[in-house]
Amino acid sequence: MTKPPMTAQEEYDFYADPANQEPQGPARRRRANLSELVPVRFDKDTIDKVKELAAADDRSVSSWIRRAVEHELDDSDRRSA
Repeated sequence: MTKPPMTAQEEYDFYADPANQEPQGPARRRRANLSELVPVRFDKDTIDKVKELAAADDRSVSSWIRRAVEHELDDSDRRSA
């Protein structure tokens, strides 16, 4: 049986203990899979809502926006198929 994911507070408490701050296993390098920087501007109300939703998903704003765009592209592909 798998354990449910930790809440943000449980994660904070866990990593506040120095004993839980030691790296485990070999170092891993991330692949550079992002190709281009695209500046996008949002009105204040929109970006405030995006920040709120990203925080609720425990994601960065950039990650949340990328996921939303990918979701929209997937939906577009399904509609055109």
